[in-house]
Amino acid sequence: MSEPTQGFTAAWRDTALAVLRDKGVLLIMLLAPIIYGFFYPWPYGTQAVTRVPVAVVDQDHSGLSRQIARFAMASPRLDVRMVTSDVHEAQQALWRGEIEGYALLPQDLKRNVLRGTPAVVTIEGNGAYALLNKAVLYGFSEAVGTVSAGVEIRKLQAGGQGAVQAARSRSPLNTQLVPLFNPSEGYGSYVVPAVALLILQQTLLMGAAMLAGTWAEARRLRAGMGAWLGRLGALSGFGVLSGVFYFGWVFFLQDYPRGGNPFGALVLLLFYVPAICVLGLLLGCWFRDRERALQVLLFTALPMAFLSGFSWPVEALPAPLQALRWLFPSTAGIQASLRLNQMGAPLHDVLPYLGALVAMVVAGLLVLWIAATPRKAERV
Repeated sequence: MSEPTQGFTAAWRDTALAVLRDKGVLLIMLLAPIIYGFFYPWPYGTQAVTRVPVAVVDQDHSGLSRQIARFAMASPRLDVRMVTSDVHEAQQALWRGEIEGYALLPQDLKRNVLRGTPAVVTIEGNGAYALLNKAVLYGFSEAVGTVSAGVEIRKLQAGGQGAVQAARSRSPLNTQLVPLFNPSEGYGSYVVPAVALLILQQTLLMGAAMLAGTWAEARRLRAGMGAWLGRLGALSGFGVLSGVFYFGWVFFLQDYPRGGNPFGALVLLLFYVPAICVLGLLLGCWFRDRERALQVLLFTALPMAFLSGFSWPVEALPAPLQALRWLFPSTAGIQASLRLNQMGAPLHDVLPYLGALVAMVVAGLLVLWIAATPRKAERV
């Protein structure tokens, strides 16, 4: 067996044993992804926001206003906690946090409708809480829109049209809304598949950097390229296991959209995990301190989530951040994973992202070769 091959094998074995024997690294690299896999999807179990507490301010006291209130009560998005004629009472309830919005049915609402003059129903929502505000606005809009359609159809029928003709005249063009790749439109199905890649990155980064910091403190950091490849291979093995755990079991358990292209997702892991591990080893070589990796990397998760482009449009980021984001594996990994796992894209559609990950691995190994391999004098 050649010297580089022996170095690779010995480094692979030593690194795997080091991970299993080091409680801190083991906790971060193996146990933390498992704990996150159960805990993180838990709050999003209900997926969609329903039964948001609201109020109806009825200043018209007509059959039409009561019909709107009944439709609002029947909406699965809304939970009508109060029906009042005093708008200040509803505002006080909103400010106290007892409701998240209200609809104001103004005086003379029915008379204006019957006269054919414009009538406006004002809907106030708590814009500080985007998801609840969206449920309030959509819920009341659907209730008012349904009642408005009924009024319009009755007017057409009064003009001599039949029920079917009146319905068609009221809505000559219909729409069919189909939410692709997230049929339930659930928040968990949107956020967890992307954040899973981020969890994988952060735990691997910290574990690899801590291990490299430990080697630096013990003056065992420098090694030949065969040994560095062995270290990278061992760390990547743990990372691939964590990735398969998320793709193959957590997504299945939580019933998230998955399995669009399982072979492609597996190929992605074989590119994504080494890119993370080599970056973690580089950071460990830079910090040269076991604990420094935790201190620095703990606060980087949120910036990396924004830079990955799944929670905020990339085009809306400042130009320097659009360039900076490609330095992190999570940017290419999350975009490729969403396409392969959720959308079922073929592998060739994500080749640019795979190419970016390969470039990170090659560049990282080159830096390790320059900065962390023994010099000629040391070999002698």
